[in-house]
Amino acid sequence: MKTLKVRLTFKEDVLGMSPNTEEIHREFIASKAPDAATIEDEVAAIGVDEVTEKGMTVFPRVDGKPFLYDYQIKGFFKDACSMLARVTGKDENGKKKAAANESSKLTAHKKIIDGLIFVYPRRIPFVFEGEIGNLQRPLRAQTAQGERIALANSETVPAGAYIEMEIRCLSDEHEKAVREWLDYGIMRGIGQWRNAGFGRFVWEEIC
Repeated sequence: MKTLKVRLTFKEDVLGMSPNTEEIHREFIASKAPDAATIEDEVAAIGVDEVTEKGMTVFPRVDGKPFLYDYQIKGFFKDACSMLARVTGKDENGKKKAAANESSKLTAHKKIIDGLIFVYPRRIPFVFEGEIGNLQRPLRAQTAQGERIALANSETVPAGAYIEMEIRCLSDEHEKAVREWLDYGIMRGIGQWRNAGFGRFVWEEIC
């Protein structure tokens, strides 16, 4: 069994992933709309019922301190492996072939991550100075009833925060893949709105 002790330092704000209750979200929006300057006029004009369609995402807490669950890290591993396995190259005949990376070598990668790779502790606290923030962004979607607008709303932990954890690979051959996924974190991070660059991190081994 191979064990990696690592620190992840976030280069961008991390957005909460856990859903909040609808009641708390409605109270939050009601306190902001329809006159708050921080919300776009078009969103405020839709009204509270419309913008609460998508709930607020938050961080779980212990003694008021935010943390990530171990399964959220494993979720990042699954996402990273799935994306990296899509990277392709070409052979000497110009035909597409699997890229020479560790992720492309894994079959049934979700089962491997679930059953052979483990993250400790279960609750992984953020270490940072300052306060938990909040990020709101309007979302538009085309539906059969026309364009609809909702307000996505997430708590944030600031850039510069870090977490420390232990990753145990029951099979030593998976260590290279884990390192590959961690390297991928500087391009695609953890948390909500990863496509916009939030939650990106660098990592290092620690004693």
